Amino acid sequence: MARVATKRTPGTRLTADGALFAVRAPHAEAVHVCLFDPDDRETTRHRLNKREGDLFSGEVAGIKAGHRYGLRAEGPWDPDNGHRFDPSKLLVDPYAVRLDRPFHYDPRLGEKDVDTASIVPKAIVEAPQKPYRGKPHPPRPGGVIYEVPVRAFTMLHPDIPAEKRGTLAALTHPAIIDHLRSLHVSAIELMPIAAWIDERHLPPLGLTNAWGYNPVTMLALDPRIAPGGIAELRALTTEMHKHGIGVLVDVVYNHTGESDLDGPTLSLRGLGNKTFYAHDPDHPGRLINDTGCGNTLACHRPEARELVIAAMRHLALQGGVDGFRFDLAPVLGRDGSGFSADAEMLAAMHDDAVLKDRLLVAEPWDIGPGGYQLGNFPEPWLEWNDRARDDIRTFWRGDPGKTGDLATRLSGSSDIFGHGGATATRSVNFIAAHDGFPLGDLVRYAEKHNEANGEDNRDGHNENYSWNCGVEGETDDPDILAAREADATALIATLFASRGTLLLTAGDEFGHTQHGNNNAYAQDNEMTWRDWSALDPERLEHARTWADIRARSELLNRTGFLVAADGSDNPDQVAWLSPDGNTLEGDAWNDPALGGLVMVLGAPGSRVAVTFNRSGHSVEIALPESRSDWRRQTDSDRNMRVEARSVACFSEKSWN
Repeated sequence: MARVATKRTPGTRLTADGALFAVRAPHAEAVHVCLFDPDDRETTRHRLNKREGDLFSGEVAGIKAGHRYGLRAEGPWDPDNGHRFDPSKLLVDPYAVRLDRPFHYDPRLGEKDVDTASIVPKAIVEAPQKPYRGKPHPPRPGGVIYEVPVRAFTMLHPDIPAEKRGTLAALTHPAIIDHLRSLHVSAIELMPIAAWIDERHLPPLGLTNAWGYNPVTMLALDPRIAPGGIAELRALTTEMHKHGIGVLVDVVYNHTGESDLDGPTLSLRGLGNKTFYAHDPDHPGRLINDTGCGNTLACHRPEARELVIAAMRHLALQGGVDGFRFDLAPVLGRDGSGFSADAEMLAAMHDDAVLKDRLLVAEPWDIGPGGYQLGNFPEPWLEWNDRARDDIRTFWRGDPGKTGDLATRLSGSSDIFGHGGATATRSVNFIAAHDGFPLGDLVRYAEKHNEANGEDNRDGHNENYSWNCGVEGETDDPDILAAREADATALIATLFASRGTLLLTAGDEFGHTQHGNNNAYAQDNEMTWRDWSALDPERLEHARTWADIRARSELLNRTGFLVAADGSDNPDQVAWLSPDGNTLEGDAWNDPALGGLVMVLGAPGSRVAVTFNRSGHSVEIALPESRSDWRRQTDSDRNMRVEARSVACFSEKSWN
C-alpha cells in the first residue's frame, strides 16, 4: 500500500525511498497507481491514500527511474451528468513526461468495463534533470518562421541516416541546418510533437494521423518523433541555438484525442471528464465541440489551466523552446461566456516567470461561437493572418479589385492590428501552411482532390483561392509549366516583401506537392513526405534570393505600419505607384486596366522599390527620380523592365 506524503501539485517525483505520485482527479472516489514489469504485466496496484480536495497523492516505495506505470480511477458512472469513471480503463498520467510507446487506436479503448492495460502506453518514471541552461532565443519581429512537419520533412532526405529519419534528431543534421540558414530562418516551428492518437475512423481506412493534431498528453512527446523523450528536444534546441535559430512548438491545448463520447478513454476523461472538458450547461452530459474534434478543453477552469501551464513550462525549462504556436487559440481565451483578451489562461501565460519571455503565436480562429478572433489577442501575441493569405492569393489569381487589398497586407494589416494606438504589426503573414494546399498546388489545382482520405472528397476547404494555369493537375505542356513556375515564384516573392513576421512551410520553397489533397492530415506517406530528390532547384534559388534580399534590407524586415510618404527620414513611409510611375489615388486603385503595383519604401536616398507585375506581359517600370541610380536586387539585369507575372526589387543604395 502506498504511504501517504505531501505534494500539492500533480506529477511524479522520485524520492529517497521511491516515488511520490500526485494525481488531480475531480469527483473521483479513489485513484490507483498500477506498476508494470518489462513484459507489460501489471505487478502491483497502489491506492493513493492522501486526498486534498481533488488531488490524490501517495509515495510508493522501491520505485526507480525507468519504472513504468499507469493510473486507474474509481468514481461515478453517470454520463448524463458528465461523469465517466471506469476503473477497467488504464489511464495515462496527464503529467507524465515520457511514454514507452506511441498510442494506437483500438475500439476497446472506448468500451465500458473492458480492461485496456494491454493496449495503452505506460508512463515512464524519469529522473529529475536540471533546466535548460541556454537563454531563450525567440525569433526577432519581422523574421522568418519555418513550419516543419518532423516526420514528413526528413523521411526521404538522402543525407540523413535511415534510423534518424522522421525524428527530432534528424533536424540537427548539417544538411538541414545549412538549408535553414540559406533561407535566413529565424526559428523553426515544429508541428505537434506531443504524443497523439489516430482518429478512430482512420485505421479501418488503412490511414494514420500524419500531423499530430490529436494529442493525448501535453508533456510527454510522441515516441515516434522523440524516442529519447524531452532530451531529444533539448538537443535539437541546443543545436539550433548554436546557429542563431530559435525553436517554436505548435501545441494543441484546445482538445484531446479522447474525441467525442464514443471515443477512447485514455487520460483526462477517466480522471475527471466533467471538469477537464467543456459541457453544455443545459445538457451536462453533452460535450461542447468548439474544435470540430469531438471535445473542447475547459480552459476557463483552473484544473485545465494548471495542466496547460505545466506543459508549457516543461517544454521551456526542459526542452529549451523559445515559444509556442497555439492551435485553435480562441479556446484558450474563452472565460465561460465567450472570448476575452483578458481571460485567465492568457493572463497566466503572460504572468508566468518562465513563460513571459517566450514568443506566443495564435491561430486566432475555431468553429465555436465568436470563434474568429483575428486581431483580438493581447499584445505581444503574434497572430496567423489568413486575410493576408487570401488577399495575396486572389491578387495573383487575377481577381478584380484586389490591388488595394494587397497594399494593405503588404503594409502590415493596420486595419486588423492597428487598434489601440498600436504602431507595429503583430501579423504572421503566410501564403500556405500545413492545412490546405501547399504553395506549389495553389497554381496547379483549381479544386481539391482528397479522395485518398476516404471521405469521398467531402473533407477539406472548398474555397482555396487557387488556380491551375489552364490544366488541372499534372501536365507536360511547357507553357503551362512555365506559367505555374512564374506564379509560384511571384507568390514567394510577395510573401518576403510583406511587412510582418513571415511563415514559410517546409517544402514550399522547392515545389512540394500533395497532388491536389488540401487536407493531408491522414497521409503519413509519400504524399506528405518532402521529396528532396525531386526538388525544383530554380524555385529554391528564387526563395533563397528573396530571403537574402529581405534579410539584408533594413526596410523590408521592419514591422512598423507603413504611412504615406512625406519626404522625411521616416523609414516606414511608403508611396504606392502604378507601373508607369503615377501615384495611386481614389478610383485608380480599382482601374481594371491596372496590371501591377509599385511599392516604394523608406526615405529618399535609401529607398527600396518592389514591383508586382500581375499582367501577362513585361512592363517597363517608372521609378521616382533619385540622387543615385536604382539598382536591381533580384538578378543581374540592370534594365527597368519587369517580366510578366513576376516581382522585382530595386534599391537606391547598395546593401551590405
